[in-house]
Amino acid sequence: MTTTETEIEEGRGLSVRGREGRDIERAAREVFGWDPLRPGIARAVADVIDGADVLGVMPTGYGKSAVYQLAGAILPGTVVVVSPLIALQADQVAGLNDREGTRPAAIVNSTVPAARTREAWERLADGSLGYLFLAPEQLANEEVVERLAAADVAVFVVDEAHCVSSWGHDFRPDYLRLGEVAGRLGGDGGRPPVLALTATGSRPVREEIVQRLGMFDARILTHGFDRPNIHLSVRRYEEERDKVEAVLDDVEQLQKPGLLYVATKKGTEVFAERLAERGMRAAAYHGGLPAKRRRELHAAFHDGEYDVVVATSAFGMGIDKSDVRFVVHAAIPESVDEYYQELGRAGRDGEPAAAKLHYREEDLGLRKFFGATKPKRKELERFVAAANGRESLKEIAEALDVTQRRAMTLANLLADARVAELSGREVRLTETNASKAADAALEAAEARQRIDESRLAMVRQYAETRGCRRQFVLGYFGDETSGPCGRCDTCDDGSAQRIAESRGADDEAPFPVDSEVRHAQWGGGRVMSVEDDRVTVFFETEGYRTLSLAAVAEHDLLERA
Repeated sequence: MTTTETEIEEGRGLSVRGREGRDIERAAREVFGWDPLRPGIARAVADVIDGADVLGVMPTGYGKSAVYQLAGAILPGTVVVVSPLIALQADQVAGLNDREGTRPAAIVNSTVPAARTREAWERLADGSLGYLFLAPEQLANEEVVERLAAADVAVFVVDEAHCVSSWGHDFRPDYLRLGEVAGRLGGDGGRPPVLALTATGSRPVREEIVQRLGMFDARILTHGFDRPNIHLSVRRYEEERDKVEAVLDDVEQLQKPGLLYVATKKGTEVFAERLAERGMRAAAYHGGLPAKRRRELHAAFHDGEYDVVVATSAFGMGIDKSDVRFVVHAAIPESVDEYYQELGRAGRDGEPAAAKLHYREEDLGLRKFFGATKPKRKELERFVAAANGRESLKEIAEALDVTQRRAMTLANLLADARVAELSGREVRLTETNASKAADAALEAAEARQRIDESRLAMVRQYAETRGCRRQFVLGYFGDETSGPCGRCDTCDDGSAQRIAESRGADDEAPFPVDSEVRHAQWGGGRVMSVEDDRVTVFFETEGYRTLSLAAVAEHDLLERA
């Protein structure tokens, strides 16, 4: 299984030509009203039409859904889209069905009435359905997979594909079966092309997506990560109270509207109240609000009724507001992936915008505390014993006298360790020996903890770097730049340029970015970034590790592979 990095084709000026390109441009213009298409979209559609597996790595708001929508307008058969975002599925289906010239679209998930579900399956079977949207847990149902296998599936789309990767910031066990499902489609005619889409495209995530989805000779297209209109900056603090006051001052002074991200539900309410005291139209948003209230807040912010929404990371999926002028973080996020996804909600109209991170080193300890919880061996063994002879999570939870949420957490961990399979609210053990299953689950939990700590270390490096922040972020996503950007705080104060001059050319560095290296203890790795005194390497077993170049040289810690 190989991959081909093809982002340079569209990104450096090559376009899709010939009849295929004209068909794509015509469908984009006449069916969807898109003219011109954003860079990389036409290339991705052309590759899918050509039967190739494609991984599209494009940031939030770039319009990745255009790839499968255009493919469905041109190819015969049904485009099957697997996505965990049920609300966005509904929006996509409504948009397709309301547009003249598009083929019918339908959803099958636990929220859809039985009559509409039957109609969707009938249309899939008779070939009249253009697009079918499924939640990933639907594919744990063998009857669903058999229906898909018997149908004419034109493209198998995995949206939010980073969920399949242990290194993605939103890993979901339900995604683990998708590669096997894709392989069962197409019958004697061969598997349809797999189109994987994600906004979190660091190299480790990309490589694992391709491997887990069984993508053959995958063409990887990365576009749109450089957002030069967004000014990046970080401010550091010793005291929490100083940070809070600076955040409030920042939000008050910045051009509106904007988003303020905080770590906790209580934080959303406290900051919203204090901003309101300063005369701003502020609202608090978090996942604990009723669904109706969350929808109302989304709509009100979109319509300009608020100057700022103070939110946890629960706010943002599906935001289509082009004039957000700032994204301020009052707390350090869990990963560079999450941070760049959230700040990418600013400045989608191309006008100047600001992304500011307010950072206090002690916040890292809080993140580690929240991420450090893991189950005890006895708890896992009891779960396995209770699941022997039972499949319903509700029944298992009752037998253990725990909440269904806790039972689901344990089931997810067992699924991550490949000793259980999930199907909606049911779990089936593939390893019934309680001790062996617990060993596997604890090992998976420890690996997950190393991953989380590793990602947090990369956010810390972003916050503390004196090099160009945009160079750091783009390098993290595998998109190297030629020099400092001129649109971040370290460029403003000159430190980025001084570091760039002291570092010299990459080819003079002992470990150039993207080179393969080997560590005596951690094995093979890939260089992710190089600064004047340190090198950051991604090791598959340990995650991201930042090493002092002086220590590397003194102790001969790394060698070129």
